[in-house]
Amino acid sequence: MGQHFISSLLICMFFTLIPASLSSSDDRRTYIIHMDKSKMPAPFSTHHSWYASTLTSLSSPDDIPPIHLYTYNHAMDGFSAVLSRSHLEQLEKMPGHLATNEETFGQLHTTHTPKFLGLDRQTGLWPVSGFGDDMIIGIVDTGIWPESESFNDDGMPPVPARWRGTCETGTAFNSSNCNKKLIGARSFSKGMKQAGLNISTTDDYDSPRDYLGHGTHTSSTAAGSAAPFASHFGYANGTAKGMAPKARLAMYKVLFFNYTSDAAATDTLAGIDQAIEDGVDLLSLSLGFYTTPFYSDPIAVGTFAAIERGIFVACSAGNRGPHGYTILNGAPWITTVGAGTIDRNLSARVTLGDGEIQVVGKSVYPQNLLVDRVPIYFGHGNRSKEICNSYTLDPNDVKGKYIFCDFNDEISVFQQLFEMYRTGAAGAIFSSDSGQFLQVEVFDMPFVTVNPWDGELVKNYLIKSKNPTISIKFQVTLLGTKPAPQVADFSSRGPVLHAPWTLKPDILAPGVDVLGAWTPNRASAPIGDNFLLTDYALVSGTSMASPHVVGIAALLKTAHKDWSPAAIRSAMMTTADIIDNANNPIIDIITGVAGTPLDFGGGHVNPNKATDPGLVYDIGVQDYINYMCALNYTTEQLQTITRRSNVSCEANLDLNYPSFIVILNNTNTTSYTFKRVLTSVVDANCTYHATVEAPSGMKVFVQPATIYFPRKYSKSTFNLTVEINLGLNPTSDYIGNYGFLTWYEDKGTHVVRSPLVSAFAA
Repeated sequence: MGQHFISSLLICMFFTLIPASLSSSDDRRTYIIHMDKSKMPAPFSTHHSWYASTLTSLSSPDDIPPIHLYTYNHAMDGFSAVLSRSHLEQLEKMPGHLATNEETFGQLHTTHTPKFLGLDRQTGLWPVSGFGDDMIIGIVDTGIWPESESFNDDGMPPVPARWRGTCETGTAFNSSNCNKKLIGARSFSKGMKQAGLNISTTDDYDSPRDYLGHGTHTSSTAAGSAAPFASHFGYANGTAKGMAPKARLAMYKVLFFNYTSDAAATDTLAGIDQAIEDGVDLLSLSLGFYTTPFYSDPIAVGTFAAIERGIFVACSAGNRGPHGYTILNGAPWITTVGAGTIDRNLSARVTLGDGEIQVVGKSVYPQNLLVDRVPIYFGHGNRSKEICNSYTLDPNDVKGKYIFCDFNDEISVFQQLFEMYRTGAAGAIFSSDSGQFLQVEVFDMPFVTVNPWDGELVKNYLIKSKNPTISIKFQVTLLGTKPAPQVADFSSRGPVLHAPWTLKPDILAPGVDVLGAWTPNRASAPIGDNFLLTDYALVSGTSMASPHVVGIAALLKTAHKDWSPAAIRSAMMTTADIIDNANNPIIDIITGVAGTPLDFGGGHVNPNKATDPGLVYDIGVQDYINYMCALNYTTEQLQTITRRSNVSCEANLDLNYPSFIVILNNTNTTSYTFKRVLTSVVDANCTYHATVEAPSGMKVFVQPATIYFPRKYSKSTFNLTVEINLGLNPTSDYIGNYGFLTWYEDKGTHVVRSPLVSAFAA
C-alpha cells in the first residue's frame, strides 16, 4: 500500500485555460497576483470581495474588463486574473499588491511519469496500442471518486459488449456515477463489519466512493483520462494522464477507514472474485497481507484463479524495505512491482542576500509564501546550536525567525525539525543528506533541506555577513534531474521468504512523489495546524508503482492480444532498463551504490522496448502447480489454490521464469542447472547467441550458446549451469551477488536480458 496510507489527505483549485477568443489584443495575459491580506481595507468582510472590488476598479481603455479566475484561500494569498498591460500597471500601484507572476504551463504529461517512461502520443507503444482502448482494468483498493477529471469519458467509445459488471448503489454513490471510463464500481465490507467496523461512525462511505484517496490515486495512475492543469499546490504541474488513458476502469472497494486501514481477507477475495466474474482483463492490487505460504494468502489464492482465465495481475511489493526477505505478494503468477524515483525534484530556491548566491533544495511546502530578504539566525561559535540538536536552541533567540541548521552526520533532519517546532521558528534551511527521504506531508512549515555541499555555501555566507538575509521561492519543480531512477528506500526487497526460488520483485516502476487524482473532501496538506484540500496529490509507495505496470500491461495486451500474462511480464522484465539517466547502473537510494536484482528485479520498466521483446519466457498454469508441488504443499493445500480435487503435477522449482536466482546453503560449493524455454514473438526466422556477465566467484555455462527460431511462436530450449565456490568461510557477501544472461539477435536488434543473482536462504 502507499507508504503513507493515508494520514494526511488532500483539494486544490481547478485551473482553467482562458480561451483566446476572450482576448481582443495580444497584450492580455493571465497573471497570479500576490496580495498582502493585512492591507485589506476595513469595509471588506472577505479577501475575495476585496479582490473582486479591486479588479472592478481597474479602468479598461479597450472596454474589455479584467476576468477573475480564482481566489486562493490557502495555497497563497491572492488571486488570478486575465489582465491587459494597462490593467496590470494600475494594479501594481494599488495598496496591498505584493508581486505578480505571469501564468506558466507545465508539460502535458502524467505529471511526468509517462514522459519519463518514454510514452509518446506520436510514436511507440501508446499509438500502437490505441492507448489501451478496449482493455478493462480492475482495481482492488479503497474506492474511487468518480467526479474526478481523471475519470471523464470524453471521446471514449461505447463500453465493450463483453462487460458484465455494474455500478452499485450505496452511500453517496449510484449508477449515474459511472460512465464509459469508469464502467463498474462495487464495495465489499461484510468481513470488516463482522470484525466490528461500523462504517457509519468512521466517516467512510458504505459504497464504492473513496474516502481515503488511495484508490482514486491508483486508478488515475493506471488509466486516468487527460486532466489538464493538475498539480499538488503548484508542484508537479502538468496534465495528469494514466498509463493506458483509453482503458476502462472498474473499482472493487475492499478497504475502509478504520484507523488502521485494514482489508479483511474475506472482502479482498470477494472483490477479486467479482472482478473475475465481471470480465476484467487486468487486475492491480496495491495492498498486501503478511507473508505466508501461498495457500493462506488471500491475494495469492484469488489471483491464481484470475491467471487461469488469462487476467494479468500486478501487485505492490510492499513498503518494508530496504531489508531483504520483506517482499509481499511474491507468488510467481503475480507481477510484483517495486518502487523507484523519477527525474523530477520538488524544490524551493534559496537566494542569499542580494542574490549573489542561490541554492536549490527539497521542499513541498504547499503555499507560495513570500519570503523576501528575511533575517536568518545561525548560532555562530556554538556547534550544538549550529546543528540544531535537540534542546540546543533558545526560543527567545529564534522564535518567529528563520534558522539555519548545519550538517552533522549524527543528527537527523527530524531532530532539526523538532527544534524548529519546539522553538517556534518561522521556518528553516536544513543542511542534511537525508532530505530526499522526507515525504510530502512532512512539509507543514516553510523549510528547505539542502545537501551538505550547498549547506557549506549557506554557512559560509552566514559567517561572513554582518546582517545575513535569505529569500525563498517555493513551488519549484525541476525536471531531468539525475540520477534517476533510483530504488526507493521503502521498497521491499527479495527474496520471497516462503518461496525464494523465483526472483522478486519482478520489476521497478515509478513510486516516489507520484501525482494522481485524490478525494477532495478530506483534510490533506498541512500548514501548521491547518489543512488544505486538493483534487490531485503527490503520494509515494509501491502502491503507486503497481498501477503503472498494470497500465503498461494493458497497452501490451492491446497490442498483442495473444500474449499470456506470463509473456507480458517477460516482455517487461527482459527489456527493462538497468542503466539510469546518468548512464550508470541503477543505484539504491539508501546506499548510493549500484542496486541488485533483489532490489529491482529485471530493472526499471521500459514500455516501448517491451512492445517488441523478440523472445519471451512463457509459463502455463500447470507450471505454477508443479512449482507448488515442489514446495511440498499437501493435497489439501494445493486444492485451496487450484480448486482441483485431483491435482496432477511433477514437482519442479525451476519455473520458466525470465530471471534466475541461486539459493545458497552453507556448503563450500553450490552448483545448479536451470532449464528454460524461449518463444519467438516476431514474424521471421531468427538466431540468438548468449552472452554472460558473471560476478566474481560465479561460473556460468549456457548450453547451447546459440539458438534458432524458424518462425513466430517456435520454441527453443537451453540450460544454464551456475557454479559458485564460497571458499572456506561462506558469508552473506554473496547475497545479491549478480550478473546477467543476455541473448543477442544475430543480424537483428532484439536484446533479451535476464538477471542472475545469488542469495542465502532465510
